[in-house]
Amino acid sequence: MPSPPSRVVAVVVTFNRLDQLKVTVARLLDAARTEGLQRVVVIDNASTDGTAAWLDAQTAAQAADGPLVVHRRATNGGGAAGFETGMRLSAEWFDPDWMLVMDDDARPAPGAITAFHASDRTGAMAWAAAVYFPAGGICDMNRPTLNPFWHRGMVTRTLLGMLRGRGRDGFHLTQHDYDARAYRAVDSGSFVGLFVSRAAIETVGYPDGSLFIYGDDVLYSLAMRQAGGQILFDPAIRFEHDFTTMTDADQRFKPLWKTYYHYRNLLLVYRLASGPWFALVLPLMVAKWTLKVRFHSGERGQYLALLGRAIWHGLIRRTQVDHAQVLEWAEPK
Repeated sequence: MPSPPSRVVAVVVTFNRLDQLKVTVARLLDAARTEGLQRVVVIDNASTDGTAAWLDAQTAAQAADGPLVVHRRATNGGGAAGFETGMRLSAEWFDPDWMLVMDDDARPAPGAITAFHASDRTGAMAWAAAVYFPAGGICDMNRPTLNPFWHRGMVTRTLLGMLRGRGRDGFHLTQHDYDARAYRAVDSGSFVGLFVSRAAIETVGYPDGSLFIYGDDVLYSLAMRQAGGQILFDPAIRFEHDFTTMTDADQRFKPLWKTYYHYRNLLLVYRLASGPWFALVLPLMVAKWTLKVRFHSGERGQYLALLGRAIWHGLIRRTQVDHAQVLEWAEPK
């Protein structure tokens, strides 16, 4: 007798992007009707743009045991706190086999959940989807990665790529991996289209909600790998990410305060990933990040101040920082 399909719960974190959230919720509710998605858990990070009222209307309009479940946080804890909250509540309320995590501007392509159910997924602790922009190109920030410090020869290839301005290609999956029809073992995936198993929760717990944004997914993935778990990339599972924070055209974060979280948490990632190599990696990264001041005409002072704090706080592992303080640091002086 065939085993029943795995129970999958989607976890979506949102803050003040109601137009995007509407598209994502509609796509997920359609998957609940037609593709076997069990529940849609939305974590509202104290949005102020009408999100709460819209979500209330959606839950009121569904049946008593409808798939959409909403939890509103009292404060905005960023995506990191949202994912930790959402995964904890999903485990407590529904005990799913898998949690599918995503931002409010990301959603599974039609058929993605069906593709997940179509194969035996028990061999991995997590599965990473192939994430594309709405126009069709690969979403670079969501490319799964290999840890170059765990694979022979990859450190050299990555460093040489950095000299040519293509360091990411040294340890991120490429177009070839997306075009292939085979699974690919990876060391980390993003919280856009990542299926996290119950075994992962039992083994490494939940993501670190104190990080606010950026890096929580990589640190969580690396923890799974260090615990002996396998993460597999499946190009047949397609996701869409309507991402607009930074573009190749200007090479800067918008708004600027995101710079602090990005570099602080990236330093934490490099420390974990590089292990004994960290003392050699740190000065290279600091130099690279400092040179990016050239992209910040009109705000170079704020950028360097944020970067300095990010590096220091990353080194001392300080993640308990009030977001209002970060916003103040980013203000013009």
